[in-house]
Amino acid sequence: MAVKLTPDVCTELERRVRAGTATQREAGRARIILRCAGGDSAEAVATALSTSSTRVERWRGRFLRFGLAGLEDRPRPGHPPKFGPLVHAELIAIACEPIKPSEKEKGLSTRTIEDIQQEAIRLKTVESISWSSVQRILAGLDLKPHHDQQWLHSPDPQFREKVNEITDLYLHPPPDSVVISIDEKPMQALERRPDRPAAPGRPRRREFEYKRRGTQTLIGGFEVHTGRIHGHCGDTRTADDLVGFMEELARIHPTGDVHVIMDNLNIHHDGPGERWTKFNETHDQRFIFHYTPKHASWVNQIELFFGILERRCLRDGNFSSKEELRKAVLAFLVYWNQERAHPFRWTFTGYPLQSGAEELKRSA
Repeated sequence: MAVKLTPDVCTELERRVRAGTATQREAGRARIILRCAGGDSAEAVATALSTSSTRVERWRGRFLRFGLAGLEDRPRPGHPPKFGPLVHAELIAIACEPIKPSEKEKGLSTRTIEDIQQEAIRLKTVESISWSSVQRILAGLDLKPHHDQQWLHSPDPQFREKVNEITDLYLHPPPDSVVISIDEKPMQALERRPDRPAAPGRPRRREFEYKRRGTQTLIGGFEVHTGRIHGHCGDTRTADDLVGFMEELARIHPTGDVHVIMDNLNIHHDGPGERWTKFNETHDQRFIFHYTPKHASWVNQIELFFGILERRCLRDGNFSSKEELRKAVLAFLVYWNQERAHPFRWTFTGYPLQSGAEELKRSA
């Protein structure tokens, strides 16, 4: 079947092919008709445009019968959507709004799909709507109000300044100094029955019940720029334990400045006895203490090492006593220093601090 184009129709088809706002379907159909107007067979057009001859014949036939209107999509079968955008928006609002006082009086803290359905009817958003329709609409929007992601705000008024100070130590350490991240990790000695090993198509199986065989606390110091870890395991986590550990670090690093990064646990600060003031007096004021903002443990690099310790040593460990736990942890520290020690790749570069000049420029 020959396709003949008037100049106006040819111009419109070429515009559709070139138009950046045209969909791929519109442009593809226009290309087919332009090729067919050149006298090529359906097979030749299909080969040239990397499509099927059936598709070429379909759109050529519709163009011959209806002209440009034949290249438009026909109405889809089935009834139009029952619930339009306004109903969708109202369901989102109901699903996401906080629990009302009247609901709290009933002891409720979250809503179900049924609650959202009944609230939409009560507010006359719709006359009626099924549970499955509400669920399908929310699922289509990827809206899951019953899921949560934990987040903790730091109330520290000097949050940015403290983070920037510590980050600068990570990225640009002062010459002839060492940077050590210090924290404590409480650990339980848990004894379980032996796991059943994994097999193809079956995960490893672990007995739910366990026995507590005591606790230990690891006081650890992570050398940021070498990746080496120093640690002490004991029954308690007191200020005296921490001071004793610091004395060990002083012997390991007898010269040069030592920058210590810690969080805000009470034993980390000077306290009534001014423990760090006295400690520094005996060590030539070489130790410089830096404290993370409140609720910002992610700034302290030793937390990264504690995560590795948890995964590699503790999580799947089976300890019949606290002595066995301590032995395993100290053995892991030796293994890390001998075979795995490396500095972590710290990519966070800190926050831009707002100076008065910057604020003036922004407001201008």
